[in-house]
Amino acid sequence: VLLATGGNGRMFRITSNAHSLTGDGMALAYRHGIPLQDMEFYQFHPTGLYGLGILLSEAARGEGGYLLNKDGERFMSRYAPTLMELAPRDMVSRAIYLEVKAGLGAGPLGDYVLLDVRHLGRAVIEEKLPDITDFARVYLGVEPLTEPVPTQPTAHYAMGGVPTDLQARVIRDERNTVVEGLYAAGEVACVSVHGANRLGTNSLVDLLVFGRRAGRAMAAYCAATTMPEVAGDAEAPVRAEIEALRDRPDGESPVELRADLATLMMDNVGVFRTEPMMQAAVAGVAEIKERYGRIRVRDTGKVYNTDLLEARELGYLIDNAEAMATSALARTESRGAHSRDDFPERDDAGWLKHTLAYRGEAGPTLRYKPVTVTRFEPKPRTY
Repeated sequence: VLLATGGNGRMFRITSNAHSLTGDGMALAYRHGIPLQDMEFYQFHPTGLYGLGILLSEAARGEGGYLLNKDGERFMSRYAPTLMELAPRDMVSRAIYLEVKAGLGAGPLGDYVLLDVRHLGRAVIEEKLPDITDFARVYLGVEPLTEPVPTQPTAHYAMGGVPTDLQARVIRDERNTVVEGLYAAGEVACVSVHGANRLGTNSLVDLLVFGRRAGRAMAAYCAATTMPEVAGDAEAPVRAEIEALRDRPDGESPVELRADLATLMMDNVGVFRTEPMMQAAVAGVAEIKERYGRIRVRDTGKVYNTDLLEARELGYLIDNAEAMATSALARTESRGAHSRDDFPERDDAGWLKHTLAYRGEAGPTLRYKPVTVTRFEPKPRTY
């Protein structure tokens, strides 16, 4: 079996992820005793369309686009004076957060910054940045040729996920014990090629390299083994869960509950984190999980029931959220995409290790395993 279900960005209010990315594969593994690894490391892309999260890629900044605060200042000069707008995604996202927090955000609510490409000229904008400019025109009614584009950080990519080895085989513990016959590749998996912070385009490694390795390993495994026995009622627990959703006469709205979860995670386990924020997230997710046991769906049909599908996806998101919030709260340092105001420095002596979050009745249990350091040792980032 190969898990290739993608990421879990839909647990956040503002995200670049497709509506289908609800952490299904991660939650299925988690529910069957497999830990989720390094869930605290989640990348926020600095330039998403304001209010929507649709990605405006690095191409705009690569061509020379500026990021401006409400005063028209290129504020990245105060955060990364060498690389400016081309600093790593997490640094730019944090800079935007700090500008907004300092009252320098643009717009009526002061909650975004501006991506300015006007100085690049029509030829560059139309020929090299067609997708970016079309998004701005279609979704925000903004003309990039004559006005800057409102942007804000958007939840983009999970560095954590189902732990695997280099052959894409799922592993279940800190001893790297392999789960026979189970594989994972893509964003659902955590091979940890990205460590705590992915570089742009390196998701292709997850997809192409480990997708290929998974396919080859699965073919070899199938050729060398026999079909295992499958219980005749293997589907019974899932069927019971689905029927309970269909048959419940009244209860909470999954739509409202999902919105509550997305706001909770965006506000408390986002670009910047503190202990009180993450404690609120852990408690809030636990409350939402309890409320989830009382939800009902309006559409009780058995054919193409998207209401039922989204209700079940909400359960997956809740599992992902509790693992992420708990793992983030426990890591008392800042590393890669995990940035804490109350612990701003990296702590290699105490925290150069992977987090393994196991599902439990009273919430996740955390265990750890060491990071394998080969050629490149961790070093401070200076830009």
